[in-house]
Amino acid sequence: MKILHTSDWHLGHTLYNYDRTEEQMAMLEQITSIVAEEKPEVFLLCGDVYHNAQPSAAAQTMFTEALVNIHNANPSMTMVITAGNHDSATRHEIFRTPWKALKVHTIGTLNKDNLDEHIIEIPGVGFVAAVPYAYERNIPDGFFPQLLDAVAERNTAGLPVVMTAHTTVMGCDTTGHDFVAGGIEGIDVKSLGEGYDYLALGHIHHEQFVHTGKHNVRYSGTPIAVSFDEAYAHSVSIVEIDAHNATPVVRKIDIDNPRPLVTLPTTGFASLDEVKELVKDFPADSRAYLRLNVEIDDFLPADARAEIEVLVKDKSCRFCIINAKRKAKENDKSAETTLTVEELKSESPIDIASRYAKATGVTFGDDLKQLFEQVLQAIEEEERNN
Repeated sequence: MKILHTSDWHLGHTLYNYDRTEEQMAMLEQITSIVAEEKPEVFLLCGDVYHNAQPSAAAQTMFTEALVNIHNANPSMTMVITAGNHDSATRHEIFRTPWKALKVHTIGTLNKDNLDEHIIEIPGVGFVAAVPYAYERNIPDGFFPQLLDAVAERNTAGLPVVMTAHTTVMGCDTTGHDFVAGGIEGIDVKSLGEGYDYLALGHIHHEQFVHTGKHNVRYSGTPIAVSFDEAYAHSVSIVEIDAHNATPVVRKIDIDNPRPLVTLPTTGFASLDEVKELVKDFPADSRAYLRLNVEIDDFLPADARAEIEVLVKDKSCRFCIINAKRKAKENDKSAETTLTVEELKSESPIDIASRYAKATGVTFGDDLKQLFEQVLQAIEEEERNN
């Protein structure tokens, strides 16, 4: 079985109000070319097709046209697309029947009563056990092992078995994520059962194997960066599995972004004057997005952004933000409760709630944290199902 494994396209994403259609189109064209050249038998898109649950008409059109182009690049290929936490689960299901005419299987919701809805058999090639994103409380105990057992009953010819999931698993590298990715500790990969030859994961943007001793659990990562903190190469994965119980062979194919995300300085923070010099020296023909890491004593000067905009006026780059960080001062207790705007934006909701509780003398124990997370999940779930 030869597979193209990708995830986390986040179509419709904007970066500091800049439209990213050009980059996303370039990404989709590259993936289409890879399909045409590699001729995989299976195409896996493991969640977060869109950046939000209510994508624009333009983003949806871009997606549907991309699927048609990808199909035409290799008409015999089976495509399996599962919903992620950023996607609307019901939107994924609406066009499930017509998509099958192009050998595209879309799975948005967890069907607890009919495991067959999650099993895609590719005759003579293998099986895909496709699982979309679901909140942990909505996943029945033993769901994944039961699904793999159902596949094993069908797999009398000993064909390769692939399972998909959109979640955070323990031991993965969450570098670049400025949020609690499905619970920062993640779930134990052992709870996902045994019997798969390759576990195709989505949700974490950094491509990687998760070390389990079997070299078969992998995040493909996002094909283009969604945030400046994703300062690493982005790619899709080509996976080849000779037979059931064989070790997968994986190759990465990098995806080029015509507008890379660049932070100045490249490491750490610098004074505003030092950063302005870096901006002056930045290549005029570079089409990158720019984030500036500036260290400040108290507050950023009111005219700082205007000064930077003057410096980039005749350059091809897109200036996004000054990421201001206050210098650490001894015995400065005010820094514990006072945040810059950018520091506040980088905080997760539970971190902000913890800060507020500490400032007001409330004990924010494990029970309250769990209740807070449940409320957040309920809000997100309602959005996904609309």
